[in-house]
Formats: sequence, C-alpha cells, structure tokens
Amino acid sequence: MGTACDWNSASSAVMSLPPTPSIRVYTLPSASSSTEASSSDLAPSTRAALDARLGDFGPVDYAGRTMHFGVREAAAAVANGLALSGLRPFQAGFLVFSDFQRGPVRLSALMRQPVIHVYTHDSISMGEDGPTHQPVEHLAGLRAIPGLVDIRPADANEVTGAWRAIMGIGDRAVALVLSKQDMPVLEGTNPAALDGVGRGAYRLVEPEVGPPQAVIIATGSDVALAVAAHDLLAVEGIPVRVVSMPSWALFAEQSRDYRFRLLPPTLTARVAVEQAATFGWERYTGDQGTIIGMTTFGASGPGSDVRAHFGFTPAAIASAVRQTIERSRNDASQ
Repeated sequence: MGTACDWNSASSAVMSLPPTPSIRVYTLPSASSSTEASSSDLAPSTRAALDARLGDFGPVDYAGRTMHFGVREAAAAVANGLALSGLRPFQAGFLVFSDFQRGPVRLSALMRQPVIHVYTHDSISMGEDGPTHQPVEHLAGLRAIPGLVDIRPADANEVTGAWRAIMGIGDRAVALVLSKQDMPVLEGTNPAALDGVGRGAYRLVEPEVGPPQAVIIATGSDVALAVAAHDLLAVEGIPVRVVSMPSWALFAEQSRDYRFRLLPPTLTARVAVEQAATFGWERYTGDQGTIIGMTTFGASGPGSDVRAHFGFTPAAIASAVRQTIERSRNDASQ
C-alpha cells in the first residue's frame, strides 16, 4: 500500500474557507500512489473522479486511475478485488442505490478490506427526484453491517477530517455519506473537525452562559439545522449544546469518559436530528429524548419544502428541544 496523502497540507485549502460559502459534494482532494477511483454511471453527479491528469482506465490506457462502470453492482465488487490486490479503491454512487451493492459491501466488511464506498445524494433533500430516489432506511442498513465504518460529514471541514480518518483505517471498509444540496461551512468545525470526525462525535457549539439544559445531536447536513436551532434558543436564554456525530461506529470506540463528556448521563434532554430512519437513535437519546427523523418515505417537491414538511427546520427543532426539556423536568420531579 502506498503512502497516504499529506493531510496537514492537503486539508489547508479547505480548512481555510470562511464560514459563508456553500459547498456541495467533496471527494479526495489528491491521491496516494495506490488510490484507485471508480464510479457507476454517476461520476458527474457524485464528483468522484480523481484528478483528470491521472487518466481513465480503459482499453486505450490501462494506467488510468479512474474506472467508469455502467452498472452499480459491479463497482463495489470490483473495488473489493482491487483492495485484495493491494490497492486502496473508492467507488461512488447515490446512497439509495447502496441497496444494489449490499452483497459486495457486506463482503468488504467481512473480509476487512479498506474499501471506501462513497455515497452521495443522502437524504430527502434530493427533493424533486421523489421518494424513489430519496434514501430513508439506507443509513440504518449500512450501520447494521458489522465492521463497516459510517461517516456522514456536516461540511467541507468535516469532509477533510473524514478523509484524514479514512486514510488511517487500513483494515475496515468505510461508507462515506455525502449530500446533494448546498451546505454552509460551519463556524467551529475549523479546526475541531480534523480530530473530531476521527472520534465519531465532538462538541461543536456550547452555551455562552451556564451548563446546557439540552443537547442536540445531529449528522451531516442536519448539523447546520441544529446550530440554527441552538441560536434561536440562545435568544430565549435556553442554553443548549450541539454535538456533531458523523460516525456512530467511531464514536462507539471512544472511551467511556469521552462519550460521557459529550453526552452526560445526567443530561437527559436530548434531541437527535437526521434526515433518515429513526431506527437506532434511542441509544443516544434515551427514553426521555426526542428523535427528529423519518418514519415514512419522502415526498416529491423542492428540497426546502420537503424538509419543512417533515419537520427539518430550525424552528421545529427548537420546539422539540423546549418540549424535551419540559418532559425531562417533569420526569425528574416525579
């Protein structure tokens, strides 16, 4: 296996972005000598090709580093073969199509091969494509595969932190889950995300005054909504912590002390936010917490309208936090 990318320098261009531009989908900023990329028929949409100077693999150039597949099932299976040959491959497609790749993805994990499965267009925010293309149960399905590392970054800085963590994982497969819609670069992820993503979760926002009365836990594009909800509550004098949790798998590996520092057992007012199936979030919210997630399939319409319809707005999240705090207080008084 070749030398990993120099993440201290490769990340600098991304980590220095101001907190205002909008970002879409990010992939590997540069490549080590052993990296191979592959994509189904979706390379322009997933933006998963390596630098054009590295060329495309094909009958004209066997030295090319990017492979183009016409079928999605083959991409994950061939990536497994490349990994078994000593290369470090990543393959890309839409998250909803991970269903077609479940067999080879499961084998990636079973064989402990460091294949990187990049899945974009990760939520109901796909909007007009409708529920056939909006993943709901897919994150839960990937998280259920033993040994597969899930990572759903919140912004460009977390994507950089994700690649830094991924390139240090040599004996496990990874599912890197990215968005379609524009996402802001969040205040506080620079430089916290570089190490925070590798730990699975980290404190992104703390109350300005007093200990937190509640904690909002979010992943991916939903972290920006959680931060906006925090700001609404701060105006009302309600102190809230925001935890970005890009990886359940990596967070579960942290020490008990670290996990309890982020989610103290005494802080029972917890709200989890993720545009995906709610399955499994109870382990972090507990019985007194609230899960803002999907219990149905999505809907067709502009992404912002679809999010609002299902309650993924700062106002709806803030309302859930207020109700959760009140419920937690009532339970404590009984």
